[in-house]
Amino acid sequence: MGSKILVVEDERITAEDIKSGLENAGYKVPAMVSTGEDAVDKAGKLRPDLILMDIKLKGKIDGIEAAEQIKLRYDIPVIYLTAYSDEYTLKRAEITEPSGYIVKDKTGLVKKPFEESELHKVIEITLHRHKMEKDHDMLLSAMLKNINDAVISTNADGKIILMNSLAESLSGWDLNDACGKELNEVFTPLAKHYKSLHDFYKKNELLTKNVILKNKQGEDIPVRCNLKIIKDDEYNINGFILVFNH
Repeated sequence: MGSKILVVEDERITAEDIKSGLENAGYKVPAMVSTGEDAVDKAGKLRPDLILMDIKLKGKIDGIEAAEQIKLRYDIPVIYLTAYSDEYTLKRAEITEPSGYIVKDKTGLVKKPFEESELHKVIEITLHRHKMEKDHDMLLSAMLKNINDAVISTNADGKIILMNSLAESLSGWDLNDACGKELNEVFTPLAKHYKSLHDFYKKNELLTKNVILKNKQGEDIPVRCNLKIIKDDEYNINGFILVFNH
């Protein structure tokens, strides 16, 4: 195996227990940290393959906010450690699209008997799925580069995940800066028509029209655009694709 796993846990005993089990199974644990700030910092410096993240952490940001920042900046999958099941916390956690959960008891320790084999199975499935998603994104990115139109792709929440070089040129936005931002913020004509991409979806409209794009430098550029919804086999929204040209 040899995959690197960062352990983010403010209970030292629990952290050591998890670290020992992971290393016995052949994983590498380059660090254990106890705060959200340190989690974001170590994720950037160590670039682990996966993070085990306690939801409740000391410091200014908790595990959920740390996971959100890590996902946007570094695209590293997260499995939550949690003893919290209230609806508000779960909703916040779900927004970050975690790869799974490990339940802790009221003392903060991972529930016993600790099914290490089950944890390792979840880890391996998560690592495999993440690799497949990255391979898919690389293929899509390669395809976008060879299209003569400007193309921006978003996730289901309408946040940008990919854009080709022509989209960067026309919008004035670099992908590194645009990634994770709302499409409405980068492609300004949308903000005039819809409060969000889900507003566009609810109105059941196909946006195909001539509009004025105000690029990042403040210049007005006339473009023709086409916004489409991507759905899976069960008609759930997977994302949005915007195609436009000068």
